[in-house]
Amino acid sequence: MKFLKIFLLFILSTTSLFSSVVLLEKIELKKGELRLQFNRSYDKKKIRHFALIKPYREVFDIKNTRLANRQVGKNLKSSHCRSLRVSQYKKNVVRVVIETDKSYACTPYRPLFSHKYYHIPLPKFTARKIQKQVKKPYKKLKKKAKKQKKKKAYLTSSAAASATRYHKNELIVIDAGHGGYDTGAIAAGKREKDLVLQIAKKLEKQLKRRGYSVYMTRKRDRFLKLPQRTRIADKKDAKVFISIHANSVPKRKRNKVHGVETFFLQTTRDAKSQRIAARENRAVLKGAGSKLSKQVIIDSVLNGPKIVQSNKLAIDVQRGMMTNLRSHYRGVKDGGVRSAPFWVLVGASRPSILVEVGYISNPKERKRLFTAKYQELIAKGIAGGINRYLTNRKKEIDF
Repeated sequence: MKFLKIFLLFILSTTSLFSSVVLLEKIELKKGELRLQFNRSYDKKKIRHFALIKPYREVFDIKNTRLANRQVGKNLKSSHCRSLRVSQYKKNVVRVVIETDKSYACTPYRPLFSHKYYHIPLPKFTARKIQKQVKKPYKKLKKKAKKQKKKKAYLTSSAAASATRYHKNELIVIDAGHGGYDTGAIAAGKREKDLVLQIAKKLEKQLKRRGYSVYMTRKRDRFLKLPQRTRIADKKDAKVFISIHANSVPKRKRNKVHGVETFFLQTTRDAKSQRIAARENRAVLKGAGSKLSKQVIIDSVLNGPKIVQSNKLAIDVQRGMMTNLRSHYRGVKDGGVRSAPFWVLVGASRPSILVEVGYISNPKERKRLFTAKYQELIAKGIAGGINRYLTNRKKEIDF
């Protein structure tokens, strides 16, 4: 009898263990992404993502997962990568390796309302093939370099003129968060309201260089009430609305927590996203002067026609920032794209996102955030992301 109980306990434990393992059923290349499909809902937090160098590789260890069969992930090829490899790395760990020429901002995400899928973007550049270099006479190389330099200068100026005409009638609204009596987060005497205004002004210049029209919700140190912030984008008939903020955590976490994040409006169960939204909402609700409730956010999310587009915009902007920052600085953490109930995004009936450019509470990141070079890279990244999003939208539908 005792042996029978032990045997049944063993059967139950092994069954429950096996049932916890998710099957990776399919991997396909589509629209410049690796698209993973599981047999059931999968928690993306269980995926360990890291990079290796020499050669450069983006590595994904997918825990508690097995390949559904030996054909999953076989014969994957892309001109944007040197190789794409998928294997059963350990008994319950599937490993995906993307080998490229150089580093790039790889911002994986789970599509909206699709808990069985996980998308990994591939680089935009084309991977070089390794070839033996043949030495050429120095004089010929020098002449060739001069010709290429002239050609590049010509193409750059014409491309810039073309871009200016291309985006002439497209308006972007930039909202520098906080302002006036609302300082936002403060750390070591540095104020969020000053930082975000500096970045917003740099972003304005970057967008204008690309030919866009720009409207700033504030160009100086003043506070705007909630209705002012949320209605401007609609009144101005903007293509997108971008609100810029900086993050912060309590003292005990200040040396550990850092990173760049981009949010779009949606209710969430994620505790971190709720905490960030609550901190940013606290100030604007004080200046709202009306009986606003959580139901307003819920209604806006459920009825908002631009949730999916805001998600796409957030992905492009996050990818743009990470590509720029990582090309010049080490250790920049990709906080990813998240959803959260931000009041400042409620009411705009067009793609709207909130960018958290970094943690002003983290000493190392704060030092970087208040340098002109770092701010310029963030601004260029946001502008590039907006441009990529709108270009893709033009291909999808006629603006």
